[in-house]
Amino acid sequence: MVAVTGAASGTGHRLALRLAESGEVAKVVAVDERRGDVPGALWRVLDVRDPAIAERLRGVDVVVHLAVDFGLEGDPAARTAYNVRGTQTVLTAAAAAGVRRVVLVTSAMVYGALPDNDVPLAEDAPLRATEDAALVGDLLEIERLGRRAPRAHPGLNVTVLRPAALVGGVDTVLTRHFESPRLLVVAGSRPCWQFCHVDDLVSALEFAVLEKVDGELAVGCDGWLEQEEVEELSGIRRMELPASIALGAASRLHRLGLTPSPAADLAYTMHPWVVSGNRLHEAGWRPKWTNEEVLAELLEEVSGNRTVVGRRLGRKDATTLGAAGATVALVGTAALVRRARRKRRL
Repeated sequence: MVAVTGAASGTGHRLALRLAESGEVAKVVAVDERRGDVPGALWRVLDVRDPAIAERLRGVDVVVHLAVDFGLEGDPAARTAYNVRGTQTVLTAAAAAGVRRVVLVTSAMVYGALPDNDVPLAEDAPLRATEDAALVGDLLEIERLGRRAPRAHPGLNVTVLRPAALVGGVDTVLTRHFESPRLLVVAGSRPCWQFCHVDDLVSALEFAVLEKVDGELAVGCDGWLEQEEVEELSGIRRMELPASIALGAASRLHRLGLTPSPAADLAYTMHPWVVSGNRLHEAGWRPKWTNEEVLAELLEEVSGNRTVVGRRLGRKDATTLGAAGATVALVGTAALVRRARRKRRL
């Protein structure tokens, strides 16, 4: 029997549906704060931070914990509290209920985006991400909890999947990068783009559920795209800025509360963080999507949205940017900074 937290929506819903249709899973226990549509699943409606979840996991063999908030909006402190407390409770409850395995999902972002990274990174490469980047601090803490759990609860196996830049009905700092009228490129940087479609993540999770793989696993399309390839495929031209200007503007905008992304997030569009995925490949898993196909789907998904430095703009602003391009984007960003400063002085 397999339990999936966050089963009412997103990746959790996709996985619960897939497992419910699988002949290799006896029963799916769907856990969420609201009931979703997963035919044949046994629903447990509760908050994953509720210690009562331990009783609801009795008889379960594997728990896939996907009730994690990766949203860009909202209070960051509340999001972190939910993510950390939820993971902590699920791990403790799973051990108390006699669950054999817990599967966690973080991101390949935990490796960090640095100019001296190997391309691709081995799965056992050190985690060098900075906790200053949005959400990455949460992910690193989830990984720490995952590493400590088997020591505190002998007999509990924890498997961690780290997808590359996720695409497929998700809204992230990296998907918003492709909503800009120009692709921001920091001078002297070497971006390498590797994607992971949600469907491929779900199929990799199924491998982990069926215990075909364990440990720490990277998930993504084979290979990567250079910045020039991304520009050619997308048809979006670049806007190249010196590092001091790009990082300085991003830092000021975030400090003023005008964008959801700290300046540290820009590193993931500057430096490589491509992963190999060898462990899944050795187990017989292969991605069905290519980087080129995922990029095409991403561009279709974000069509009509307009974003500057991670801040999604309203329809009127988007129309202006679509007509005037990068110059207006920069002027508009400067205007936002001036407006926020005036409000602070009032």
